[in-house]
Amino acid sequence: MLNNLKQVRYGEEMMGAMADAMPLPVVVVGRDERIMAANAPARHLFNEAMVGRHYITVLRQPMLLDAIENVLRLSEPAEAIYRITESQRDLVYDVVLRPVIVEDFACVTVAFEDKTELHEAGQMRRDFVANVSHELRTPLTAVLGFIETLLGPAADDGVARKRFLEIMDREAQRMNRIVGDLLSLSRVEAERRVRPTDRVDIPAILRSVVSSLQPVAEAQRVKLILEGADGSEEVPGNHDQLTQVFTNLIENAVKYGGRDKEVHICLTSHTVEPTMRSSAIRVDVSDQGEGIATQHIPRLTERFYRVDSHRSREMGGTGLGLAIVKHILNRHRGRLRVESHMGQGSCFSVILPYE
Repeated sequence: MLNNLKQVRYGEEMMGAMADAMPLPVVVVGRDERIMAANAPARHLFNEAMVGRHYITVLRQPMLLDAIENVLRLSEPAEAIYRITESQRDLVYDVVLRPVIVEDFACVTVAFEDKTELHEAGQMRRDFVANVSHELRTPLTAVLGFIETLLGPAADDGVARKRFLEIMDREAQRMNRIVGDLLSLSRVEAERRVRPTDRVDIPAILRSVVSSLQPVAEAQRVKLILEGADGSEEVPGNHDQLTQVFTNLIENAVKYGGRDKEVHICLTSHTVEPTMRSSAIRVDVSDQGEGIATQHIPRLTERFYRVDSHRSREMGGTGLGLAIVKHILNRHRGRLRVESHMGQGSCFSVILPYE
C-alpha cells in the first residue's frame, strides 16, 4: 500500500514536471477527476488556481468536459475545441487529450494549441470570396439583364438601346476596376516582405499626382492646395506604388470632401514618429467633408468596407483602395493615420521612414 502511494506521488510529480516543460498550455487530470498539474501557460489561460480542483469547475465547456470524461472512462485518445472571448476577440484552441497509464498510476493530459489566427485567416478568406462574389454579381446581373432586353423587346428601339449600352458600359467599367484593384492588391501582398530599395522623391510624386488630379478636382469645383513640396525629399520606396497611395488618398478627398471645398496636402519632413526607429517624412491629406464616425475608422482599410455603400458605388469606388494603401505602406514599413470628426472633415496621414 505504501509503495503504491509513493508511486502515485512520484507519478504526479513527474506529470507536473513534464507539464511545466511544455510550451503549450497543459492540464493533467487524475483518475479521481481532480486536476493534479497545470503549467504556467495553462494557469495564464484560465487565470485561476487550478491544482486540486475538480476539472468540471475549471474547464466548464460541455464539449471539452465530455471529451475528458470519455478518456477517463475508455482510456482512448480524444480531441475537442475550446473557445473563449478575450478583449472582444474570439480565441479558438484545438485540444488534444491523451490517457497516461503506468501500472497503478493513471491520468489524462489535456493540451491546448492556439488556432485563433488560422481560424481568423479562414474566416477572412470566406468573407473575401463572399464579398468579391457580391461585388461582381451586381454589375454582372445588370449587364446580363440589359443584354437579354436588347436581344428581345428592345431589339429595334434605338433610344433604349443607346441608354442600355451606356449603363452596360458603366457596369463593365466597374467590374474592370474591381478586377484591377484585386490584381493590384494581390501583387502588393506577394511583395509585402520585400522592402523597396530604390530612392524616390516624395515631393516630386505629390506634384505629379496633384497635377494629374486637377481635372477631377475642377469637375467637383474643389481646390487642391499643396504645401511643403517645393524641394526634394527622398525615401526608400517604389515610385509606382507610392504614386498609387497618394492618388488614392487625394482622389478620395476630392470625391468625398464635397463640392466647392478645399483639399490640403501638406508635407512635413524629418518628423518624429514614436513607432519608428528613425526620422520620417509625413504627408497629410485633409478634406472639408462630413467626416467619418468614430466606429468606422478602425475598419476603413478592410477589403470592401464602405462607410456609405451607395455613395461609394456612385462615385466609382471598389472598396479596395484603402486596403491597397495599407498593404503598400506596410511593405514600405510606413504608417497610415486617420483622424476625423463629424462635420469637420478628415485627415489621412502617410508616414514613411527615411531609412
